[in-house]
Amino acid sequence: MSLIKVTIDNIEVEVEPGTTILNAARKIGGSVVPPTMCYYSKLEGSGGKCRSCLVKVAQGSTKDPRPMPKLVASCRTNVMDGMVVQNMTSPEVMENRKAITEFLLLNHPLDCPVCDQAGECSLQDLSYEYGLADTQTIEDRRTFAPIDIGDKIKLHMNRCILCYRCVMVADQLTDQRVHGVLGRGDHCEISTYITKAIDNDFSGNMIDVCPVGALTDKTFRFKSRVWFTKPFDAHRDCPKCSGKVVLWKKGDEILRVTGRKDKYGELEEFICNDCRFEHKENTDWTIEGPRNIERHSVISQNHYEKLSKAEIQDKNSFGNNL
Repeated sequence: MSLIKVTIDNIEVEVEPGTTILNAARKIGGSVVPPTMCYYSKLEGSGGKCRSCLVKVAQGSTKDPRPMPKLVASCRTNVMDGMVVQNMTSPEVMENRKAITEFLLLNHPLDCPVCDQAGECSLQDLSYEYGLADTQTIEDRRTFAPIDIGDKIKLHMNRCILCYRCVMVADQLTDQRVHGVLGRGDHCEISTYITKAIDNDFSGNMIDVCPVGALTDKTFRFKSRVWFTKPFDAHRDCPKCSGKVVLWKKGDEILRVTGRKDKYGELEEFICNDCRFEHKENTDWTIEGPRNIERHSVISQNHYEKLSKAEIQDKNSFGNNL
């Protein structure tokens, strides 16, 4: 299959036909990559909802060099041979991204000081880059009471941006989905049908894919700020999943277990609830070493990954040296 050439922010890259603009940008990396709040490469049908990845197509293709009249969603638009795309180099895209950020924050509460997602929140990153210092709205924000949608998951609908990721996880990883988007327009909300609770082996992955703090781990709730914990790669023999996880430790105590994420915040592999919730003893796991956090995150500022292997294997070093 012959490759096609696309230029994004004056950088040319060759990709396979059918590649989206977003994935072509990810092949380049760095600031060329548009932010995403709803797209998830491992979830079929994701993307096209949050509009934070809109870019400008200045040239459609070599055969048809006309620009596209409107900004397009980079996660849902395929590249064409000779296409020229503007992301960071377009003032129009930057202004639109500021407006989209303001829209996503329209009903979002100022919960960062008490939210468990703080420090690894995609909406926090987006707000820091493109958000306004003050809001332009005076209307009351819509509010919902926090509810339990399972014995291990807490839903804060106030924080939800309706990215649909959790719904797609339930659709594609489980046998029967019992939650979804109810209502229309401004009344839309994520909820379970009638009184059903979410209870399946892979429901905990909804917590990992949520870009904000709408779905949180009740076993980790209010226990620690994420930047005070130390993430370690670990694995175990698990009959349900790969067993490859990240242990978030404070001293010698495992506070939470999550799946391993790449630099774009997407899970490398989905893990089961047994690994996530039921195994929080050091003896349950084979610890591989400190996790190298690649994203621009406050967690990566600790530089704990520079510890020697001898220090990692020393049981006492978990409490004393970290």
